[in-house]
Amino acid sequence: MHNGIIYGIDIAKGSSRAQLIPKYAVSILKDGQVHRHSMVSRNRILKMVHDDSPDYIAVDNIFELASDKDDLIRFLDKLPEPTRLIQVTGGLHQQPLLKLAQEHGISMNQFNPGDEAEACARLAAMSVGCEVSLFEDVTRIKVSRARSLGRGGWSQNRYRRKVHGAVKEKSRLIEQILRKFSKETGVTFTAKSIEGFGGYVRTDFIVNASREKIPVHPSVNADVQVSIRSVERDKIKYIPLAPSKRKYTIVGIDPGTTVGIAILSLNGELLFSNSFRGMSHDQVVKLISDHGKPAIVATDVYPTPAAVEKIRRSFKAVLGTPGTELRAEEKIAMARPFGYSNDHERDSLAAAINTYRNYKNIFSRVEKKAPRFADLDLIKYHVINGYSIEEAIEKVTAVPVPLRPETVSASGESIDADEQTKKLQELIRQKNIKIHELKEYVQELKGLNSEKDRSIAEMEARINKLKKAESLELRKQKEIHIRDTEISRLKTELKKSQQALQDSRQHIKKLKQIRKKEIKGEGLPVKVVTAFTKEAIQQTMDMYGIKKGDVLLLEDSSGGAAGTAAILVETGIRAVIIKDDISHAANEAFFQGNVPVLKNVVVQRFDDFATVEPKVLEQALSAWEEDAKKKRREQEHQHLASLLDEYRSERRRGLA
Repeated sequence: MHNGIIYGIDIAKGSSRAQLIPKYAVSILKDGQVHRHSMVSRNRILKMVHDDSPDYIAVDNIFELASDKDDLIRFLDKLPEPTRLIQVTGGLHQQPLLKLAQEHGISMNQFNPGDEAEACARLAAMSVGCEVSLFEDVTRIKVSRARSLGRGGWSQNRYRRKVHGAVKEKSRLIEQILRKFSKETGVTFTAKSIEGFGGYVRTDFIVNASREKIPVHPSVNADVQVSIRSVERDKIKYIPLAPSKRKYTIVGIDPGTTVGIAILSLNGELLFSNSFRGMSHDQVVKLISDHGKPAIVATDVYPTPAAVEKIRRSFKAVLGTPGTELRAEEKIAMARPFGYSNDHERDSLAAAINTYRNYKNIFSRVEKKAPRFADLDLIKYHVINGYSIEEAIEKVTAVPVPLRPETVSASGESIDADEQTKKLQELIRQKNIKIHELKEYVQELKGLNSEKDRSIAEMEARINKLKKAESLELRKQKEIHIRDTEISRLKTELKKSQQALQDSRQHIKKLKQIRKKEIKGEGLPVKVVTAFTKEAIQQTMDMYGIKKGDVLLLEDSSGGAAGTAAILVETGIRAVIIKDDISHAANEAFFQGNVPVLKNVVVQRFDDFATVEPKVLEQALSAWEEDAKKKRREQEHQHLASLLDEYRSERRRGLA
């Protein structure tokens, strides 16, 4: 447990990446007491840190203090030398703060920044988490001028010599300190100086040690300044506060030309399973060591093979044996949930699993009886080695226990009667302890069964309550969805109506403009028909209407026939203006309906409307009337000539 000053910090308002300055909750752990501060700015935290010089600043996420790595470096540069930044949730792979607090017996409200800050401080005091390291164990010391020399005057060279000489003198003094430090500690350093008039312009020292270990401090005077800066890492490094310890394991071995190895934790978790052909004893021992410290080395056959016994002795582990050889069906059933590739892996898995099952009940008793935060694996290890649960707990928790009789190892050496008696007494004592523990365990199971029945009833009631609440929530969400859909539909309709209204306003505005021109006598309105088709005519009728006396402009006069022209003739329009030629049939239909067809008449366009000067229109109509009169006279003359020809033909037939 760490006993120095620890700052726990959690963000309370805002964000380090936002423009708004964030505020923090700070819990200061000192001499077992916690002092809380709320809504503290980062600058205020730095001032408090410089006043207290805490050992740790503990957070659950370092980027609550800084927006990025560069900002974090600037923050760390402002901390006192002994203060270290700790991320209690781990390094690259973080764990939830609430889970860590629960595992270490710390009660907290995850929605209260003050509680989270205190949890960070207490976890750091328990050596939980990782130190955040952004600097290498390399320090750069720079000795340089404290001011610019400027252009100067007659005395400039003398002043430059004075300043450069001071830099050189300070550089030599620091070099002497570093040489002495190097002899005492073995730390190496390099120096590089840039010469100037009368001395040095600058000297850079690179020291292969962390900043706090170097006996040189930053300074500034009239002529010389000394700056010290740690060399930054390329990536953030997380250094665990507490070194990880080797796990105790249960190892199953299937010996032979092909060796099967299975390794379980004392919680029954599979850590390793594989088989190897032609593997030596030393290689097997190294592979097992890489995955932890074996508490039990197990086999699936009886008697124990010599190869398994040799491995057991290498680790001074307890032997796990089934007493009788396991049947193939049993081994398959045990190994199937974990998966295996061959019989060797299956047999090694079965040996480890069978041994774990034999100890499972006693392990459960250990977990129930062990005090909170005790090293359960170590207690289980001592129980495996013959200690009772109470004795193992006392041994691990450093509480004095009565001396227990020494057990005699099962070896091939001869033993006398007294030793045999002691061995039997020890076995009886252990059996009695196990019987007593099993009886207590049965009683506990009965109590747990009753508690579980009550818990099941409570949970069923709670489930029913949640179902009702969920049903209400679903109905609410469904109703909200229906209303949201209706709102969306109405918004769409409103948007369409607004667009139609806007179009109508534009239309009215255009009509007003044309009407003004008509009133002023500047132009007569001309309605535009985009094409000489029934559909285009009908579209113009729907949008603007076509009435008696209107003048129409056919933008595209091709394609129309007599029927299409007849539609316009029936409306009683005054005239039709065209840009191109129209069909003979359509022209004849307009002529018969006394609708002038005017060509090459200048019109002025206004989007969907057009205007024509009255004078121009009258001239075009007059010209058309003249042409029409001539055409009618020609038609009458042709008609009379045709009647005369018919009469003459009949007369000739009558005289014949």
